[in-house]
Amino acid sequence: MSDLFSENSKTSADYSAKDIEVLEGLEPVRKRPGMYIGGTDKAALHHLPAEVLDNAMDEAVAGHASRIEVELMEDGSLEISDNGRGIPVDPHPKFKDISALEVIMTTLHSGGKFEAGAYQTAGGLHGVGVSVVNALSEWMDVEVARERQLYRQSYARGKPTSKLKKCGTVQNRRGTTIRFKPDVEIFGKDVEFSPNRLYRLARSKAYLFKGVEIRWRCAQALIAEKDDTPTEAVMHFPGGLSDFLEESLKDRPLVTEELFADRAEFADGRGRAEWAVAWPQFGDGAANYYCNTVPTPDGGTHESGFRSALLKSLRAHGELVGDKKASAISGDDILGTSCIMLSIFIHDPQFQGQTKDRLSTASAAKLVEGAVKDRFDIWLSSAPDRANALLRSILERTEERLRRREEREIKRKTAVGHRKLRLPGKLTDCSNNAPEGTELFIVEGDSAGGSAKQARNRKTQAILPIRGKILNVASAAANKISANQEIADLNLALGCGSRDRFSLKNLRYERIIIMTDADVDGAHIATLLMTFFFKEMPGLVEAGHLFLAQPPLYRIAQGGKVIYARDDEHREALMKSEFSGRGKVDTSRFKGLGEMPPRQLKETTMDPNNRTLLQIKLPEDYEGRNDTAKLVEDLMGKKPEKRFEFILENAEFAKGVDI
Repeated sequence: MSDLFSENSKTSADYSAKDIEVLEGLEPVRKRPGMYIGGTDKAALHHLPAEVLDNAMDEAVAGHASRIEVELMEDGSLEISDNGRGIPVDPHPKFKDISALEVIMTTLHSGGKFEAGAYQTAGGLHGVGVSVVNALSEWMDVEVARERQLYRQSYARGKPTSKLKKCGTVQNRRGTTIRFKPDVEIFGKDVEFSPNRLYRLARSKAYLFKGVEIRWRCAQALIAEKDDTPTEAVMHFPGGLSDFLEESLKDRPLVTEELFADRAEFADGRGRAEWAVAWPQFGDGAANYYCNTVPTPDGGTHESGFRSALLKSLRAHGELVGDKKASAISGDDILGTSCIMLSIFIHDPQFQGQTKDRLSTASAAKLVEGAVKDRFDIWLSSAPDRANALLRSILERTEERLRRREEREIKRKTAVGHRKLRLPGKLTDCSNNAPEGTELFIVEGDSAGGSAKQARNRKTQAILPIRGKILNVASAAANKISANQEIADLNLALGCGSRDRFSLKNLRYERIIIMTDADVDGAHIATLLMTFFFKEMPGLVEAGHLFLAQPPLYRIAQGGKVIYARDDEHREALMKSEFSGRGKVDTSRFKGLGEMPPRQLKETTMDPNNRTLLQIKLPEDYEGRNDTAKLVEDLMGKKPEKRFEFILENAEFAKGVDI
């Protein structure tokens, strides 16, 4: 013990004042870049142009600049300029012999945004942005056109390599130009800006402030072959965020055709908010939040205020129209699939971290709620049909959420470990435990189920009879879906969950085969089942696990020759091609799968060596999937006028309709 104590004492003695390292100037930034830009990866690299562009935008928002230029050079350097006031170049009163420009470029926590006089609202607030860019750049050149004089100074890795030079008189130029190249010592030898990412950043700034024009240029050699980024563009959007959202949504169908878009001054008179919201009928939503033109991808207090405003207004509208379920609506129900653009401008915002991913200014929540709620109340009351359509859509999400919560609670109480437990009583399962090579036949009625059970391969084929026509999930409320026994049996048999709880790895069978009678009723049942899978388990369809069996409608025999026909057209073709000789031809029509002998059912429909299956697929392209979703909603949804419209448009193509 004494030896150990002596050794430790000696180690402590070796640790002295000479071991304390003091980092000066911008050395801390180069030593620990992650503390300032979040790391040294691609995302961190693109914080550099964002910091410089934020400063230019602050000049524009303050009313001193109307134009910003962003140019990506062929050598990988980036130049950003504005026509604002220009960074001050006179000697700094504290440092005497050093210009204000050099102080800003080489000193952390220096800038003109700590006091209220220079900027009412600003994105760069900590005084570290452009100095961090300088510290992490291989080189940086700065030009300032101020009071008809042009000044220039160069830097390398955060340190000046030249004095501030006065370069002569300029008549029609003012503002700041910064050109820099990221340092390979920090970001690696493969460091390069993404043209598309920079272009989108510049474009978003133009949408966020309608008073600025942003000019974009990029060397053609830097743009990849399949990249649609333009080499030149001028971006100016008088409509602001609503322009951005309308362009993003393009032709996607919306719950309400009109966006909820507006702008308002805050009650304290020291800021403002602008927003645009849309609720697409299908597909995922997206949320984009900004404070003083700085993206805040993690939201924050302005998001909370916005959420609260929409929630309170929509609940109040629901109560006004007498819908008692409106009180159960949550903020996630309203915003979960919506597309949101929210931009606020406030004085002295507080962010979490230098990367400013989340706004933490407490007062922003109340300011945003007050500004948005009144205008959303007016938007709802001014168009009752629009408001009711939105309310119905949100209530469907609410019901679905409550259903999922109830299912989770039931699952928690009745959870079991083995895959063979808690299966529906009507299911006749196969003996194989692994899903590979197994099939589940969903058949119409107990009679067909009985024949299928005798015709199946017990090792790989399972049978689940359903009673008649299952519930139409496209038009049913969530509580009806959750209470339906046939759907509950399907969910239990498949084991993969539904909607956002769907997990393909838990699917118990490799193929799900819908096997219904080859008549109109059978086609309707198959359509209802396909609608169920499309709405509740689209991942199953997308992965290619859903099939339609093709049972025959006719048995045609002549002597010892027997052929099965799928439908009337197939029967006529067979009569001409296969049974044109002498002798009596016997034709029998199957009344249904339940009337078909098991041997024939196996031979024609269930034996993999003889049967024909149709695989149900989804379109690969995004717009095609939207079209499919819209078609399912029109034909199977709650609006009969959509079905009537489809019938009128397509009646001429109908053949062999039994009226």
